[in-house]
Amino acid sequence: MSYITDTLSNLLQQTAFFNLTWGNYVMIIVACVFLYLAVKKGYEPLLLVPIAFGMLLVNIYPDIMIRPEDASNGVGGLLHYFYLLDEWSILPSLIFMGVGAMTDFGPLIANPKSFLLGAAAQLGIYCAYFLAIFMGFNGKAAAAISIIGGADGPTSIFLAGKLGQTALMGPIAVAAYSYMSLVPIIQPPIMKLFTTEQERKIKMEQLRPVSKLEKILFPIIITIVVCLILPTTAPLVGMLMLGNLFRESGVVKQLTETASNALMYIVVIFLGTSVGASTSAEAFLNMSTIKIVVLGLIAFAFGTAGGVLFGKLMCKLSGGKINPLIGSAGVSAVPMAARVAQKVGAEADPTNFLLMHAMGPNVAGVIGTAVAAGTFMAIFGV
Repeated sequence: MSYITDTLSNLLQQTAFFNLTWGNYVMIIVACVFLYLAVKKGYEPLLLVPIAFGMLLVNIYPDIMIRPEDASNGVGGLLHYFYLLDEWSILPSLIFMGVGAMTDFGPLIANPKSFLLGAAAQLGIYCAYFLAIFMGFNGKAAAAISIIGGADGPTSIFLAGKLGQTALMGPIAVAAYSYMSLVPIIQPPIMKLFTTEQERKIKMEQLRPVSKLEKILFPIIITIVVCLILPTTAPLVGMLMLGNLFRESGVVKQLTETASNALMYIVVIFLGTSVGASTSAEAFLNMSTIKIVVLGLIAFAFGTAGGVLFGKLMCKLSGGKINPLIGSAGVSAVPMAARVAQKVGAEADPTNFLLMHAMGPNVAGVIGTAVAAGTFMAIFGV
């Protein structure tokens, strides 16, 4: 009888109920909220579902992220090995290749002024950098946090890993991906605040056709120019442009399909679950995380505002030919930010079509955020 009692007692003690803290329960609730937003509301489910599920798993079973040196059998947890691919910058770089293979750079080539809007939208990164230093973070931590302002999760993970800020990678990545998912909620009020209804109604001229030769040369030239100036951007910019060259060359359709579909989705699963699994209660529920979330929101808001305000300036200089709304797409959330610009413009005038015009700054923002990350790496000698 005692054997049965002891066995049942041991089994009971092994359940998660006796090992969870109040913080774990809080994070489980947060994970369920994220799942609700992804499944019910449709907020970027490809990102939020794996992130939320990784968050759920690690707060029920922390050993799923245990390091080999901390495990009794010398074998690490499943998601620990996924997470190593984040720290080694492998998954963020592969994500960039997939984005390049999926994205048409034609609008940016047709309207090179879009580069200026993409650059202006990086304002939030530098504002957040100095604000983070003021709030007590060291230079490298401030740089890693500030990239959230570019609304670019892979670049945030990439820079945090390169600068040795792995302790902050979880909160930074979750904040970045959360704000990417909430672009349709966060951006419109800021866009409307800084523009008039008349400005939002501006219709832009149709973009000129872009030749196949231009589309092939663009990724090659950008890689050469950017990587010569900032070699540290090669893993991101290089993979982005390689993916785009797959797409535009037309001679490697199998590689294009693999990079933009199967490989992209596999990487998203690995990256999303490992990022979510980095948010254990012990690592996530602290004052630093709160500061990161606040700084990320500030950075994102300033980035959106910077793009819109520069769009207003270009509108004035062009004699009212540029709709300032497209400046908001200068953050890196492709193609979400461009769709939001289209939506807000259509609310002012249902016949207004801004999507293709907004894709120019949107693509420029991806390059701009990678350049900002490369600049920080150069500053800190990484």
